[in-house]
Amino acid sequence: MKEQKSDIPVKGYEYDTLMNMLHVSVSKHLLDEHFTMVWANDFYYETIGYPKEEYEALFHNRPDLYYAEEPRLWNELVGAVMQAIGEGRNGYSIVTRMRRKGGEYRWIQIAATFVDEYIDGYQVAYSVMTDVDDVMRIKQEQSVTYDNLPGFVAKYKVEKDLHFTLIEANGRFLDFFGKDSWKNEEYSVSRENVERNIKAFEAHREELLAGEPVHFMVNMRSCSGKEAWLQINADCVDWQGGDPVYLVIYIDVTDETELREMQKKLERQAEELRCALRQAEEASRAKSDFFSRMSHDIRTPMNAILGMRDIALAHLDDGEKVRDCLKKIGLSGQHLLGLINDVLDMSKIENGEMVLRSDTVSLPEELENIVTIMQPQFKQKDQKFSIRLKEVVHEQFLSDALRLRQIFLNILSNAYKFTPCGGSITMDVRETVSGQPDVALFTFAITDTGVGMQPEFLTHIFDAFSRERDSRTDKTEGTGLGMAITEKLVELLNGKIEVQSRPQKGTVFCVTLPLKIEEASPCGGTFPNLRVIVADDDVVMCEYTVEMLRHLGIYADWVDCGEKMIQEVREAKRRGEAYDAVILDWKMPGQDGLQTARRIRRICGEVPILIISAYDWSDIEKEAQDVGVSGFLTKPVFASTLCSGLRKYVLGETADGPETKGAGPQRNFSGKRFLLVEDNLLNQEVAVDLLTDAGAEVDIACDGEEGVRVFAGSAEGTYDMVLMDIQMPVMDGYTAAEKIRALGREDAREVPILAMTADAFAEDIAAAKAAEMDGHLAKPLDERTLKREIGKYLLKK
Repeated sequence: MKEQKSDIPVKGYEYDTLMNMLHVSVSKHLLDEHFTMVWANDFYYETIGYPKEEYEALFHNRPDLYYAEEPRLWNELVGAVMQAIGEGRNGYSIVTRMRRKGGEYRWIQIAATFVDEYIDGYQVAYSVMTDVDDVMRIKQEQSVTYDNLPGFVAKYKVEKDLHFTLIEANGRFLDFFGKDSWKNEEYSVSRENVERNIKAFEAHREELLAGEPVHFMVNMRSCSGKEAWLQINADCVDWQGGDPVYLVIYIDVTDETELREMQKKLERQAEELRCALRQAEEASRAKSDFFSRMSHDIRTPMNAILGMRDIALAHLDDGEKVRDCLKKIGLSGQHLLGLINDVLDMSKIENGEMVLRSDTVSLPEELENIVTIMQPQFKQKDQKFSIRLKEVVHEQFLSDALRLRQIFLNILSNAYKFTPCGGSITMDVRETVSGQPDVALFTFAITDTGVGMQPEFLTHIFDAFSRERDSRTDKTEGTGLGMAITEKLVELLNGKIEVQSRPQKGTVFCVTLPLKIEEASPCGGTFPNLRVIVADDDVVMCEYTVEMLRHLGIYADWVDCGEKMIQEVREAKRRGEAYDAVILDWKMPGQDGLQTARRIRRICGEVPILIISAYDWSDIEKEAQDVGVSGFLTKPVFASTLCSGLRKYVLGETADGPETKGAGPQRNFSGKRFLLVEDNLLNQEVAVDLLTDAGAEVDIACDGEEGVRVFAGSAEGTYDMVLMDIQMPVMDGYTAAEKIRALGREDAREVPILAMTADAFAEDIAAAKAAEMDGHLAKPLDERTLKREIGKYLLKK
């Protein structure tokens, strides 16, 4: 007898009938990524609101497409499935919201069972979906009638513009906000919001309009005017016309919130105090380190000065030894003076006492001063220094000349210190349009080939008292104030300073300054029909010089070496187009400027030959004249430099200017007589020796009153200049200068009076001008500066 099967086969139509008799939604799904529906009974379609044909046409039996506009609900459903599979359960149950056709949302409960059936390799799940919307709504709305809730409750419809329509509220809500305010049962968020609350509602706009739960804090005002912190807990319980209906519970957390706010404020204050303490400790450490270094750095030159003095006294019969000691004493003294000046400048800046002057500044003169000061140091280390101009049209502007010079000397001094012997340092000057009338934007880029800096130090390079510490820089002396002072000075001049550097690749400091223009053009007129050729191994320099020459109406060519210059000059003469002037760089590789000049003189006879150089040409002046050089021009070559040189040496006109040979300040004072008003005997001795060595005669007065008496008792025109100390007993220098000016004599009105003081700040210089003094000399005096400055005023006189 055959074994009877226990399974009773069921036909398809019988299966559908059986499922429909359950009167609940039943559907069959694959556990794939779409939760693809294989079959569903009629109650399924009634529950979702779509007829079967329309559902299949729109969503292709894919629930993920049905939930495409509700990703949060889809993710919630997928999460329940994945959690059940992950936990090894054979099904899941979830209560969630579902959007029906027309936009209405209903609460449903889904209970699914995973069966041992597979279609196309995917396991099958049977789902039963029950509408529990009425139950959930009753459950959520029960709280409206509960007077023992810890807050007040209201139900709103939220429209697209965040306009809230009040549907109903409990007594506590109306007591807080006022019954009369809600008679029209409508209100906007702004009606119950102080300004700061609008941001809180706006931050939850998307969730509110999507019907999602929201929780946030607001600060609202009651009908009596009392402010309260309210915690809002809102859940969507219905939809009306596509707008969500929210049940909102407000809980007063004022005391707790104010306590938290106070705690946050105290924490912020504590953090600010901790930050201030850290900064103070860092500043204290930096200053302690600074004073420790300063103690060492000051004692070092002081010990050298005293030690060299003792050695010199012990070897008075050895002239060479004494000269060596005096040289080292001078170097140590200059270093000590630099340390003191840095400290005084930083003190002035930190106390807000740094006052800027407004001088008429000549860019060519200032750059020449910088070259004069720095060139001896560059020579010591055989460093190549050059200044290059780019599109510089204006040469005079208003600024503080002293502070400008200080900025560039600080940067160049650093470049000198940290660039090895044989390295190069370049200063590029560019002028651009600022966008302001009568103001030009000047950029000064100083590039060196030095040791560079570590990236972590670059962020602190402008901090006071900071210095990079490593084996490359430990032996370099300094206060660590130079760059801090430089940055502050640039800021005072309304500019900016930037730095780029890499270890062993060098450093670039870029200073950008807006400068008020003083003149329209540095050179009037043109030079038509002139032919000039320029030779320089610096191509940038050649191109810029030729551009200026052409701007002056001159036909100009350039070459990059002496040999090419000879060829061009010879060929031009052969064509009958000889050059009217030749401009040569002094130090060119191969054949230098002097060698080239000698050969050109043989070819062209009396053609004017001008030598240009950034170096002091006094050492080669005689040799240059011997080979036929007509004159000298100082680098960088400005338009005014070219105008002056061409007029003087090519056209034969008088062209006095600081850039051409013979036009500089007087350095020999033979036949000149000075009145020195100084109370300090050592300062008297220094000044007298420096002046008499230059050929001058000097009379001395020991205080201001005596100075006035000596000048008044002299014959008119006796003195060519008065050097006036400021801080003296009996009568100070300012008063003495005013009294000399008031003597009523022509020479008293015209004689140059220069102030001499250790105070080199702007207010001291302004006070000197107010006393009708002509200029200012900062102590201590050195021979080069003294002769240069005095020579300028004698030249003007």
